[in-house]
Amino acid sequence: MTAKQKNILVISITCVILIALFLLIILSGRIPLNDENTVGNTPGNLNNNGFFCESDGRVYFANAYDDYSLYSMNTDETDVKKIHGGSTSFINVGGDYIYYVMANAGGGSDLGTVRGSYGIYRSKLNGKSSTGMDRCHVTAMQLCGNYLYYQKLDPKSSMSLEKIKINKKEKETVKLDTIINPHCFVDGTIYYNGTDQDHYLYAFNTATDSSRVVWQGNIWNPIYQNGYVYYMDVENNYRLCRYSLHDDVVEVLTNDRIDMFNVYDNYIYYQVSSKKSPALKRMFLDGSSQELVREGVYQNINITSEYVYFNAFDEPVPVYKTSTYGAVNVTTFDAGMQAALKEME
Repeated sequence: MTAKQKNILVISITCVILIALFLLIILSGRIPLNDENTVGNTPGNLNNNGFFCESDGRVYFANAYDDYSLYSMNTDETDVKKIHGGSTSFINVGGDYIYYVMANAGGGSDLGTVRGSYGIYRSKLNGKSSTGMDRCHVTAMQLCGNYLYYQKLDPKSSMSLEKIKINKKEKETVKLDTIINPHCFVDGTIYYNGTDQDHYLYAFNTATDSSRVVWQGNIWNPIYQNGYVYYMDVENNYRLCRYSLHDDVVEVLTNDRIDMFNVYDNYIYYQVSSKKSPALKRMFLDGSSQELVREGVYQNINITSEYVYFNAFDEPVPVYKTSTYGAVNVTTFDAGMQAALKEME
């Protein structure tokens, strides 16, 4: 082989390597698209600030014992790991990525994290490759297929509904006459209650970004499950009811005034609003078998396949828990506390 031929071979090999590296960089930066019906978290959890989110046997949670930093663990509370610092809420998971809202982003595990920032972030499930999606104040967020829909609060103007694709493209303001809560997403539809002229049940088509009235009720915080919409009855002292989309029938589940609730599988957990006897309770979906979980005023009712987590009103810790399906046995979330203490050593 002549010297000229050797030079040509070296140049050719170098070009191939450079092209391969270039393609690798491009491909590694791509965000795989989700199924169009992917849901980031349950509407009940998100209505309760989205502090816990379960996906593929792992629970991603905002650890109140560590200023709501982002942690993950198995559903049985083993293998607890801190994956990102900073106050976290509205946690969503889709595919190999986690999406969340940060009040501040200090102490992250990724060198690209900027301390003191806030807004919507996307990262891999281990917290690596953290990327800011939108620097803004967010009051609600849901992953709907390949888009994040979120309520954006601009202190200088007003609130708007925004959406952005998971690859950080196609960001736009959704043009509607009212601002909607995007948490209840099912099969391409967001169910929400009106907030301006009425409190009707609406359906928002995410394919066309258009809305229609489903039912002229007087509702708040709708949660869809298996043909029923569970809601707080505004007209009747915020009692808990459900509406059948198939039969056009309303069922009263409890006449107690409630502050908040969460629906998971066969159970509803709800906070009774009462001056004399406030309490966290649970019941079956049809309102039967109502039982006391714990006396007092509680908030942030988040549910996973194994546990229900909650805390006393305006007291972030201790975080309490009880079995989602088993007998009521309220204890404290010690795994979260111990993991936080280990981080502080």
